[in-house]
Amino acid sequence: MDYNILLDLATDLGYELSMCGAETFRVEESISLVLGSYGLNCEVFAIPNYLIVTVMTQDGTPITRMRRIGPHGNDLDAVEKFTGLSRALCSRRPEPEEAQRWLEVTRSKRQTFSVPVTYLGYFLGACGFALLFGGNWLDGLCGGICGVVVGLCTRFLDRGNVNTFFRTIASSFIMAMLAYGFGAKGIAKNPDAVTIGALMILVPGLLFTNAMRDIIFGDTNSGINRIVQVILIAIALALGTATAWGLAGQLWGTPVSVPAIDYALPAQCLFSAIGCVGFSILFNIHGPGALLCTIGGILCWSTYSLALRSGCTEILAYFWAALFSSVYSEIMARIRKYPAISYLVVSVFPLIPGAGVYYAMNYAVRGNMEMFAAKGMNTAAIAGIMAVGILLGSTVFRMHSEWKLHKMKGKT
Repeated sequence: MDYNILLDLATDLGYELSMCGAETFRVEESISLVLGSYGLNCEVFAIPNYLIVTVMTQDGTPITRMRRIGPHGNDLDAVEKFTGLSRALCSRRPEPEEAQRWLEVTRSKRQTFSVPVTYLGYFLGACGFALLFGGNWLDGLCGGICGVVVGLCTRFLDRGNVNTFFRTIASSFIMAMLAYGFGAKGIAKNPDAVTIGALMILVPGLLFTNAMRDIIFGDTNSGINRIVQVILIAIALALGTATAWGLAGQLWGTPVSVPAIDYALPAQCLFSAIGCVGFSILFNIHGPGALLCTIGGILCWSTYSLALRSGCTEILAYFWAALFSSVYSEIMARIRKYPAISYLVVSVFPLIPGAGVYYAMNYAVRGNMEMFAAKGMNTAAIAGIMAVGILLGSTVFRMHSEWKLHKMKGKT
């Protein structure tokens, strides 16, 4: 047996999964299952920026591969394909050289949206959430334009290898200046909704959901690592938009927004669908998966709205909606044999408290520290209760899977 080829194969597979945005447990589990299917004893250690794989030869000699993981992507289509490859390798166990060829074929078959379609995703994502957070249709259009600007800034700064923290500050600053400019010229009536809609594109939704799933599967180090990244990006968003708010006040006067429009639930569901379609594009989800993610987003927001109308507190409504999103994604994953993260990250996105981050920053800039503290605590509480809902849903399904596995082993 050629240990080196198999070790390279498994390490490359884990590296590809990591670079596409897969959870830590998925990376480690895929590598372990592939090597285990070939009868190899292995040890795998993965964190968001590093991967170590070791196998023991028959004479007890350890062989190790280490890979540095660079900036992560949001390519959920690739996560599905490489996860499917790991299952195929485990079930069919081709010769190592043939398995390497399968990996190359999987790489070559990765789908990506064209540049125009990608910018359409930026537009729809920002437009949908600008409307969902109370803007009128013209505000939604302005939000979509700001979303495209975020996409342009992000892609330009990526080419210069600018780190995520400063890239987020720059993108949120330029986007917010444009939104406040629309408000100053009378084009946008609610520049706050415009800014929040475009801000949602920069919110680290995949990092947040991966952090929760890493923690539930026992990868605490990776989960904490990702949570720290989420906090840093939230700080960067606050800094960028706060700087823009202060500069806009000097140039055009303090930005003023009309009260948010309280749309009926069917309209909210439509706006949620528009936003989720945009984010399905940005997360590179193709085919029926994109439709199922959008349906999940609509149902998730409906759950939240109906919970509020039934008398639940805001925090409890977020819990029920996050729990529903987690259960929905787990069910879809088992029906379609795809990773649950593909459905969870988009369906839960309408609940991500981007508005809370924005308004907390706004109060801080205005010097209203009492409201800043209250809004900040409320936003943290929303994020925390969403994490509980996601963890509870994933835990129940994980326990059910383990129970079925033990039951099958007991029969054999």
